[in-house]
Amino acid sequence: MLIVLSMTMATQYATTKVSYTFGIVHPSNADIRFVGSDNTSTGGNTSRVLRIIGNTSSARALVVNLGDWMPNSVHNYTAAFAVVNEESFTVNITHINISGTDANYVTIYLHKTRATDAVTDTGVLSVLGGTSQHTAANCEWQLGAGNGNPANMGGTAILTPWDGVAHVRYNDTCAQAATNGTSDYIWIQISINIPSGAAAVATATGQMWIHFVATTHS
Repeated sequence: MLIVLSMTMATQYATTKVSYTFGIVHPSNADIRFVGSDNTSTGGNTSRVLRIIGNTSSARALVVNLGDWMPNSVHNYTAAFAVVNEESFTVNITHINISGTDANYVTIYLHKTRATDAVTDTGVLSVLGGTSQHTAANCEWQLGAGNGNPANMGGTAILTPWDGVAHVRYNDTCAQAATNGTSDYIWIQISINIPSGAAAVATATGQMWIHFVATTHS
């Protein structure tokens, strides 16, 4: 006997749900955060190069303010800010790029010691005269795993207390050198080189992008 089985194929639909969580926090308390150090003076008030403008929960703007300088001058902020990793795994900084008014006057280094010029400190040249020196295929510096505590960096050795004027966490005493691949922080030096024929600009503005890559699987 020949038995023929007829089966009808049907598309099956299902619905399930998964909860998610994330937090929106102050920039000084984020998993990858910036820490102020060097001062600059604008508008008669001395404050950090790194600062928050409009320090309310709905209107915070993180700004790097590099001051006012005349033509034919060079100024180096060896510790414009530090980049700190609070994640429990390493994070690579691949490259930095900038754009905006007179961005070609700006040079940026990553380097290990807060108060030492990046050239002497064997720093990594990331941006030269506004032009990125690397791409997403590179690793300029590897930040070690952090401890999730925004009150310190470099383990617990370097404190990052609160600056009530700049509205950021800061450190201006650290003499410890960061170690590539181990330390959870790295210092950013920003150099302004204004040529003799530069035109006056009341406020040169632009954007800086710091690019990160992390591999979290074993």
